[in-house]
Amino acid sequence: MRKIRVAVHGAAGRMGREVIKAVSLDPELQFVGAVEKRVTEDHLILPDGTSRVPYGSDVETVIRLSQPEVLVDFSLAEACMEAAPVAFKRKVHMVIGTTGLRESDIDRLGALAEENGVGVAVAPNFALGAVLMMHFAKIAARYFDYAEITEMHHVDKVDAPSGTALATARAMVATRKRPFSSPAVLKETLAGTRGASLDGIRIHSVRLPGLMAHQEVLMGAAGQTLSIRHDTVGRECYMPGVILAIKKVVNHRGLILGLDKLLGL
Repeated sequence: MRKIRVAVHGAAGRMGREVIKAVSLDPELQFVGAVEKRVTEDHLILPDGTSRVPYGSDVETVIRLSQPEVLVDFSLAEACMEAAPVAFKRKVHMVIGTTGLRESDIDRLGALAEENGVGVAVAPNFALGAVLMMHFAKIAARYFDYAEITEMHHVDKVDAPSGTALATARAMVATRKRPFSSPAVLKETLAGTRGASLDGIRIHSVRLPGLMAHQEVLMGAAGQTLSIRHDTVGRECYMPGVILAIKKVVNHRGLILGLDKLLGL
């Protein structure tokens, strides 16, 4: 069986290391190269210690040496947007879990992928439970006029609110086809207490040691509330979604936005 050749951008990060481990263990995939901003070696040893792959800070060089079919990106938004045109030009598909991408960035990724005849899968969250949480929130959004989202992450997360929270809010509003209602604040004694607002949905970001990735969508109506929550306790939960996206994106041209598309939700 021919294996799909996979390289990882952001290889030294916590998610990058998990992706390398998961790809190396999958019998249908082959880990062939790694990119990281700062490196001291020109090769990276595979998790099982059996061999090594090209490792460097220059995306184009690593792609040329390793010849991947898919580049998985869990880097930073700026680095991802620099790497994508290089990968697409060389006919390399991409799976992107990098957070902090703007809507204009995603539009550009889709256009570049289409132009170069490759696929790009962009997902704010690859955990299957988180994708289902977002899906359930979209369904419920049609029946409630008030909603708030609280997302909680570790202290090293660089963006706020999270990409998952933004994607959830946008999907909920799109389902309703109108903004949510939001109670007027008549007296705000501490600025920002009510959080940011996206079309009436108040979004709150928490950053604390001891947290990993958590989100609660809370909706209310007269006499009742509905809470939809997802908790991540280990980064391995993202890997089935990443592996699925890798295997699907090689047969796609253009943008796949959200893991829900690949799950048929």
